Amino acid sequence: METASPLVQLSIGENPWHSNPSFEEDDEDSPPKRWFHYFPVCVMVLMLLAPHPSWLIILIHHHLLTLRSYGWFATHLLISYTLMFLACTSLIVCLARDPGPVTSPKDALDDEETSFAEALMAPVADDFNSPEKWCKKCWAAKPERSHHCSICRRCVLKMDHHCQWMANKCIGHRTYPAFIHFLTCVVLMAMYMSAVAISGFYYAITNPMNIDETTPLHELGVSFGGLVITAVVGAFLGYHLYLISINRTTLEDLSPFLLLRLIPNLTNPHDPLPTPEHRLNYNQRRVIKRAHRQIQLYNVGWRKNWGQVFGWERRRGWVYRLLLGGAGKGDGRSFPRNRRADEMLAKLVDELHNVDKDL
Repeated sequence: METASPLVQLSIGENPWHSNPSFEEDDEDSPPKRWFHYFPVCVMVLMLLAPHPSWLIILIHHHLLTLRSYGWFATHLLISYTLMFLACTSLIVCLARDPGPVTSPKDALDDEETSFAEALMAPVADDFNSPEKWCKKCWAAKPERSHHCSICRRCVLKMDHHCQWMANKCIGHRTYPAFIHFLTCVVLMAMYMSAVAISGFYYAITNPMNIDETTPLHELGVSFGGLVITAVVGAFLGYHLYLISINRTTLEDLSPFLLLRLIPNLTNPHDPLPTPEHRLNYNQRRVIKRAHRQIQLYNVGWRKNWGQVFGWERRRGWVYRLLLGGAGKGDGRSFPRNRRADEMLAKLVDELHNVDKDL
């Protein structure tokens, strides 16, 4: 007598997310890093260390041997190398810490605390039609403000940008405060060293008989290099300080059409997917680009914005964070929104419909 086979057979030991071959194509780990991926960060470290031999010559020959100013010599030495130490610690954090892992349903199924029945009953069906909640490349949940990096081949929590200078890694929720801290220390160190070198070079010009021939050359090189770094890195730092004040990431600021994910489909209101960018006409594109500067979805006030990025809650908690860096506040998956955001989005939808009717 033959035994009837069951209509549905589940293999508890097999991961159902791996049973479909179409999922295996996109389920890849981060690509291995080659030696040339570390070349930019090595160049950056060499640029940080390059002026220090000339810096020591300036301090010894000018402040110690010529001016006999032991107090200023110790002060300049302490301030410059304190900033150098803080910059190195922030750089190590950016290189060693994960920018923001996104837990996938595959990991949830492998978790011993989650049963297979609970995983099957998890409400993930609605997420398949929502691009801001599900990543079809990682085949995993996509939290708010997270993005998929095509270079790292993974999603990153509150991804800001992919940085080649940081060993080809992304800057995300867990590393963005350290990244800002690193830029700040580098700019302050460059400004301080260039200011001291310029004052020493001015003294060498006005008192040529009191100083040797080589020290002014070192002062000129340190002052020029410090001014260049201050101008280039300082402009980049200023842009990020502006983004922190309005609570935006670099991707959110440079991608105005991300607003399409927050509004219903313009051509088919019953379609859960947003309107594709290529289906917008010229006037609708201009409306979205203009509204992008006005709709600051996560701007809750500059003080709360800074506290959210650097993770302080107390009134003077920023002092500790500015000295030692820190981590972002929250889990990187949910963020408070601007009270007027929904009102401004509704106004944007009406304006896009009106522009479409006028054509």
